[in-house]
Amino acid sequence: MKRLVWIFWMTPLLCAAQLAEPIQFQDKTYDFGDVPEMEGPVKYEFTFTNRADRPIKILTVQPSCGCTTPGWTKEPVEPGKTGVIKASFDPKGRPGYFNKSLTIATDFDANPIVLQIKGNVVDRKSDKGPYDLVVENGNLRFRNSSFNVGKVFINKPASVTEFPVYNAGNDTIKLLKVQAPNHLKVTMAPLPPHSRGELKVSFDARLKNQFGFVTDGFVVTTNDRKKAEKPFSFYATVEESFGALTPEEQAKAPLLAVETYQVDMGRLRDAIAVQRKVKLRNRGKKELQLRFVQSNCSCLTVKLGKKSLKPNEETELEMTLDPTGREGLQNKAITIYSTDPMNPVQRILVKGYINSTD
Repeated sequence: MKRLVWIFWMTPLLCAAQLAEPIQFQDKTYDFGDVPEMEGPVKYEFTFTNRADRPIKILTVQPSCGCTTPGWTKEPVEPGKTGVIKASFDPKGRPGYFNKSLTIATDFDANPIVLQIKGNVVDRKSDKGPYDLVVENGNLRFRNSSFNVGKVFINKPASVTEFPVYNAGNDTIKLLKVQAPNHLKVTMAPLPPHSRGELKVSFDARLKNQFGFVTDGFVVTTNDRKKAEKPFSFYATVEESFGALTPEEQAKAPLLAVETYQVDMGRLRDAIAVQRKVKLRNRGKKELQLRFVQSNCSCLTVKLGKKSLKPNEETELEMTLDPTGREGLQNKAITIYSTDPMNPVQRILVKGYINSTD
């Protein structure tokens, strides 16, 4: 029988100035999608807000590759104000998938902040078997065996994402039938032989009605002589959009304060589950809704006390790490989706070391 170890934290809830990430970004990852190799550098600006109680200055931004050129707000950013981190990627001579990082150092503390840019460098003029579409499914070639549309919003109309596809056969391939849940729509125009086109996937998060990382599957039937029926997996991350807020709206909005963003479960023994609790508080002026809490591993379960918090009200998030069948260092994450418009998605990192019983 499994035993359960309870560990209670008696430390008080940290105030907003003590948040693990005083600089809060709207996004920490940006996907450029297809980047034409010969059309010059692509650029993106990451926007952040200073949630601390004193000005913060960006000291350095270190790219992981010379192909990435950074830029940033040079002046100290006052509390409640915003700044930017600029990223420019040069695709010339770098065909294929890329994933680069920008490591940020500030004068607030010694903890670095890491941003990511990614995408796929392609040759738009290639009409041969393209080097970026290498996954074969019958006579069709795709970039991956599954489709990930990235971030979509539960309170916006259905989003449509185009995925490149190449017909390596000698006949025009047509889409005859699609088997998919009602929140997914899949279309593809007839694709002539040895030509490139797009498979379009429409995902309606309102119909799916689920926050966080979601998975689905669909099957398309074609007239492809080599393989007519083609099953695919589908992925998306569903969040809520709040749009731009005025300073007055920001001052009156709900604000989720998390006791800590890093939880160390310590050393665990097989078959002994460990529990810990983290306090969540609404430090804003309006009622806060905790939409959804999601763990990235079945070994880490979560239980939320209240889902609605009035101003200055708090609740507890209980997490349980089950080490059964695992060993060594464990790094997991819990994602909280809330109606805090400035920081609607927050993550708690959970780690522990499982000792082998052998």
